[in-house]
Amino acid sequence: MSDPRPRPPELREPDLPRTAKVRTRALRTGWTTGACSAAAAKAAAVLLAGGERPVTVEIPLPKLFKGSDRATFAVERAELGPAGAWAEAVVVKDAGDDPDVTHGAHLTVRLAWTDGRADGDGISFAAGEGVGTATRPGLGLPVGEPAINGTPRRMIAAAVAEALDLTGQRRGLRCTISVPGGEQMARKTTNARLGILGGISILGTTGIVRPFSTASWRASVVQAIDVLAAQGLEEVVLTTGGRTERAAMKLLPGLPEVCFVEVGDFTGAALRRAVADGVPSVAFVGMAGKLAKLAAGVLMTHWTKSKVDTELLAEVTAEAGGDEATVAQVREANSARHAYELWHEHGLDSAPAIVCARVEDTLERFAEGRISARVAMVDFDTLEPVGYSPGWAA
Repeated sequence: MSDPRPRPPELREPDLPRTAKVRTRALRTGWTTGACSAAAAKAAAVLLAGGERPVTVEIPLPKLFKGSDRATFAVERAELGPAGAWAEAVVVKDAGDDPDVTHGAHLTVRLAWTDGRADGDGISFAAGEGVGTATRPGLGLPVGEPAINGTPRRMIAAAVAEALDLTGQRRGLRCTISVPGGEQMARKTTNARLGILGGISILGTTGIVRPFSTASWRASVVQAIDVLAAQGLEEVVLTTGGRTERAAMKLLPGLPEVCFVEVGDFTGAALRRAVADGVPSVAFVGMAGKLAKLAAGVLMTHWTKSKVDTELLAEVTAEAGGDEATVAQVREANSARHAYELWHEHGLDSAPAIVCARVEDTLERFAEGRISARVAMVDFDTLEPVGYSPGWAA
């Protein structure tokens, strides 16, 4: 009788892209398009409030980064429209040492008064030149909305509120973000494949660009594991960034902070070092996208070297009890997030745990059984756990 279980995928750890050069100095962090947009919005709000043209502005950052929760930006240009109906400001993006296609982009924000109050913070959003529009599900935005993600929207609202009090106002603000040349920049990204058309996305969860996709970042991951091993700690918790690290710390509150390592794309390098250092256990906390790649056996998950295997996600859907129509939908999913949303829509609550189990197998096979692994998947928006591998309960 043949074995009905799926054959474990081949383990792969692609090389870094050629743009990721080894550097002899520490990498310089930069600013996200979301942070730059918030700074431009605040500069425009200062003018609407009757202030002088600002040379610099300071904005609050989301409290997800270990360090300062505020940042200062130079204002490239700011102008007030006739009768104070609108104001526009520009901040030039500095991406630090990350190989980012939007480095040097002119994030341009126009704030204009509207007749009716907008929802929420009194601000509605529009995509100007060079900013994309969501045309497919699975992007965390309604279809037809400008590709301005949730955290940048909140950052903009907070920055504007520091300069302009909208409380009690009978009118709202329309925030239009433009990026000259953004449509050309987007051609160097996966935006079109994901269904973001017309330009770049306004992104960022911390406001800060940390250069994950470089050999130096890989070296910092190795160093972090050396540090925890030197302290005699027996578990390293790997996360893909600031948000998943926050979720992991909530899941594992008893572990010292040094155990948590933002691994970025370099899961393979982290596992190899943990084995060399004699660390016996690894936990991985992530979202559907990175976990789907790991489940497929890919240990270096940079977007230029790997993509989500929707055939694997379709297998998971079938294993979770999905009917043929749902399996077909997932096979054609626009992204891992889209697949995740389809699982939720069809009540396939066991699918995330199946992915986690496959990732657990990948990690242990890559480490040749010298590490025990456990894996948790968290929700994109709430960061609450939605699935665990068998090792989590062990």
